[in-house]
Amino acid sequence: MRYVSTRGGAAPQRFTDILLEGLAADGGLFLPESWPRADLAAWRALSYPDLACAVLACFIDDLPPGALRALAARTYSKAVFGSEDVAPLRTLAPGLHVLGLSFGPTLAFKDMALQLLGNLFEEVLESRGQTLNILGATSGDTGSSAEYALRGKQRIGVFMLSPDGRMSAFQRAQMFSLQDANIHNLAVNGVFDDCQDLVKAVNADAAFKAKYRIGAVNSINWARIAAQVVYYFWGYFRATEAERAADDAPVAFAVPSGNFGNIYAGHVAREMGLPIRQLIVATNENDVLNEFFATGRYRVRASSEVHATSSPSMDISKASNFERYVYDMVGRDGKRLAALWAELGRNGQFELSSDADRAAIAASGFSAGRSTHADRVVTIRRVYRDHGAIIDPHTADGVKVGLELRETGVPLVCLETALPAKFADTIREALGIEPPRPPGFENLESLPQRFERIEPDVEVVKRIVAAGAAP
Repeated sequence: MRYVSTRGGAAPQRFTDILLEGLAADGGLFLPESWPRADLAAWRALSYPDLACAVLACFIDDLPPGALRALAARTYSKAVFGSEDVAPLRTLAPGLHVLGLSFGPTLAFKDMALQLLGNLFEEVLESRGQTLNILGATSGDTGSSAEYALRGKQRIGVFMLSPDGRMSAFQRAQMFSLQDANIHNLAVNGVFDDCQDLVKAVNADAAFKAKYRIGAVNSINWARIAAQVVYYFWGYFRATEAERAADDAPVAFAVPSGNFGNIYAGHVAREMGLPIRQLIVATNENDVLNEFFATGRYRVRASSEVHATSSPSMDISKASNFERYVYDMVGRDGKRLAALWAELGRNGQFELSSDADRAAIAASGFSAGRSTHADRVVTIRRVYRDHGAIIDPHTADGVKVGLELRETGVPLVCLETALPAKFADTIREALGIEPPRPPGFENLESLPQRFERIEPDVEVVKRIVAAGAAP
């Protein structure tokens, strides 16, 4: 399997090379030259670790023999995720399911990919005798998941940028309470898009990136997407079993979406042959993606226009992984993709409005809707009243939009984003009760915190990376 850049200007590379590189040299994102095909019949009865190995083997073919199977078994274990199921499916009602993705170390779906990514980094760096410095941006959950996956790893330094004051108290404490010497938390005076822009600006300095071996854990790293593809197959198999449906029956997925990586993994699974009827994009008040799927216009917002909401991990205007999706929609034409992103840089927007563009988007199975704070509160109450389950605000966005847009007779699987404990303020508002906390998280917010506040200045970020880089 070889990987190419969305912008068409980078030579094809193998997986272990793009794993460490992050962004392509031409500024694009890596993805496979072609989509592999799934073996649904062979994969249906596999355990989660074995399914992960089978799916990931479609994308990773340059590790030593047996290494991928060992990595999958070590990552997707009861010790890490609390059960043999790893990602249990809850049936709320006939045709309505929630796929539990939040039972890892940080109680968020990001653990599903980042626990694997941390082990992949360690495997490859050890074999090459190299070090790596991770520079990432987070709107809430990526940062803590990455830091818990990489803390204490001798060959890796972690520099995580987050928007100051725009995460929940639980999310902040998860990250800032870590005292490991290789973890560096930077609270940026701005919004998530400012953090993401800083990461891209550092990566654009080729000499600095090479000198300090800058890598990525954000979903711009293809390994994140590949790991997330696994649970679409898992969720599909579990849902069709629960519905006693035919092995090839269609299913819809509703996915809370900010940076577009989670639902883009569903697009990959669909391209591999998984019978997904709909991929339903749920946005919050930051509805750039909803606007695109309604109009064909992709229009990013200025930092001042990005709303701080009660589903903060989705408070994003520039969806990084959207570039990979558009690449497929324009027929994998790297030159056209690069031109669209140049137009985005000049004008803050572009359109895919031709008949061919609209036909490609329609054929991809995507639809989108919007959820507000009031919708989240109502949905949390409704799910608790009708089904006895407590869901977090992001998952509530997915349930609300999914129920609005689902096709009659097609089972709906809503992807869980996080456990409710991470967003206690909204749960208290909706239900008047304290969400349960798993053991070990009782006094998280009272732990000492270690972080540095900075302005959104790329030179400041470079100085901090240079001073604390892994040797």
